[in-house]
Amino acid sequence: MAVKLEVIREFALALPETTEEPHHNFSSFRVRGKIFVTIPLGNELLHIFLPDTARELALSMDPGFLEPVVWGSKVLGVRAKLPLARKSTVLALVKQAYGYKSAKAPVKRGTSAKRAPTHTSPQ
Repeated sequence: MAVKLEVIREFALALPETTEEPHHNFSSFRVRGKIFVTIPLGNELLHIFLPDTARELALSMDPGFLEPVVWGSKVLGVRAKLPLARKSTVLALVKQAYGYKSAKAPVKRGTSAKRAPTHTSPQ
């Protein structure tokens, strides 16, 4: 029943353009700079950042190992208690968070890339 952080790390880092980087005292998984998961100290919790509807569905379906991640007055995602979690559920939520953040993250362009003109001027 318990999910090991190593399994989550291998899964997350296999997603395109994902990096693992520090985030304050946590570690984080990011896609093009956007955080979709943080790992608090102790490696027994995982913060997964989801859109509202996915978050609420997950919380209602798995309250035994998921709870809200609250930041100020906002709920930003779910906190998975890894010793109690189901692997398939956690990996599915990580993939959802990745999809949510990768859709929001701009594609990084090289510094030499030129933009196409947005309009043409009359001659």
